[in-house]
Amino acid sequence: MIYEVIHAVVPPLLKAIWRPRVLGLQNVPKDGGVILASNHLSFVDSVVIPSVAPRKVVFLAKSDYFKGSGVKGTAQRLWFEGLGMLPVDREDTQAAIDSLETALEVLGRGEAFGIYPEGSRSRDGRLYRGRTGVAHLALTAGVPVVPVGLVGTERIQPIGSRYPKVAKVTVKFGKALDFSGRGSGVPLGRARREVTDEIMAAIQMLSGQEPAGVYNDRAPDA
Repeated sequence: MIYEVIHAVVPPLLKAIWRPRVLGLQNVPKDGGVILASNHLSFVDSVVIPSVAPRKVVFLAKSDYFKGSGVKGTAQRLWFEGLGMLPVDREDTQAAIDSLETALEVLGRGEAFGIYPEGSRSRDGRLYRGRTGVAHLALTAGVPVVPVGLVGTERIQPIGSRYPKVAKVTVKFGKALDFSGRGSGVPLGRARREVTDEIMAAIQMLSGQEPAGVYNDRAPDA
């Protein structure tokens, strides 16, 4: 109910204000489990993607966003729930593991799950090395991965800015990647690394970012 209400308001409003350029919508399967793996430039990425995608996309968000009290805290919780986000405690190692199980449950229900393989947003615009959780999900659930390239979202709400700005944004959905059978006869760690690298290469082709070649350290506010 909350999702339906917010989704009826946010996407039209976002499109009217920012007029995002969206390419490749036909590459997103209309039904069935699918992973949308995107680069990560801004806090607003998890609003932009669900607002332009042709189907509901579930993302994980910091559990802090769901714990506020009073009117503001309640409004914030309803906002994130309405966007289809699920809480995860990023400071808890076990919770991080549990979040993968949550993602598998989402995919098992035939839904779309959004993930940022870099782990946290890029603060310098480069594309960082992908972490293998995305490959774990793809290989375990046996679902396709649609690479997503975001361009310009960092200009909507620059780091340190309290309010969003009007900026040109482009969202590119690439062709779905099928990794069926990729884990057979290959050490699991190697298979996950190769699949993750292929996903990141596809994202880089869409976003045009300079590869950083290293992992991204999570910023305190990421």
